[in-house]
Amino acid sequence: MEKQKVIKGLGFFESFAIYIPAAILMFCFTKYLIPYLSAVTGQETILFWFIVAGLGIFTPMIITGLLILKSEGFPISKSTWIGRLRFCKISSRDILWGFVGLILVGIFSGLIMKGMEFVMGKFDHSPAFMSFEPLSKGRYWLLLVWLPYWILNILGEEFFWRGVMLPRQEISFGKYAWLIHGTGWGLFHIAFGWQLLATLIPLIYIQSFIVQKTKNSWIGVIMHGGLNGPSFIAICFGLI
Repeated sequence: MEKQKVIKGLGFFESFAIYIPAAILMFCFTKYLIPYLSAVTGQETILFWFIVAGLGIFTPMIITGLLILKSEGFPISKSTWIGRLRFCKISSRDILWGFVGLILVGIFSGLIMKGMEFVMGKFDHSPAFMSFEPLSKGRYWLLLVWLPYWILNILGEEFFWRGVMLPRQEISFGKYAWLIHGTGWGLFHIAFGWQLLATLIPLIYIQSFIVQKTKNSWIGVIMHGGLNGPSFIAICFGLI
């Protein structure tokens, strides 16, 4: 007899029993492991962020998500990908929501950044482990390390947070699930420091709301990857 496929609600305590350990792991890696590896090898901290985060955070997220799906009785299949994880065909309505979301994130994040600069003066909002100079001759190889990290980052977070967790949170919290979801996602990034976290607030909540509204996890991929990737490339070449 085929194992029954059950999606149970994910309540407040169950949700934060996932968010908090993930945030602690991120904090320990960025506070202790990455600086240690950089000091020992003499390499830039950004290199070890790519390696440690890709292999130590986002890959385990993917594995954990697969184990959760297995416990629910869902095989690794196209029907699971579309039905359970909600990586559905993108409609024109979905594209519109994603486009509007990206514009709103850009506007509100920009306003927050400008407001912080007005109060505090110019400052580098990037955490120490992410700070690096624009790429120069002999350092372009970092892009080859960044690319698999970026794929694991976007795939890991969107697969686990939006695909695995959000549908279960919607069962528990209904139309307010995006608020719990966004708060937990923000907690996950607390190691980034309050300056960067403040600028991420619009993305954290707007993306969570839109993915819940559209019921399409691809919109999370488009918004998250569409902001994360081009921003990094722009910094690499000194454009921002």
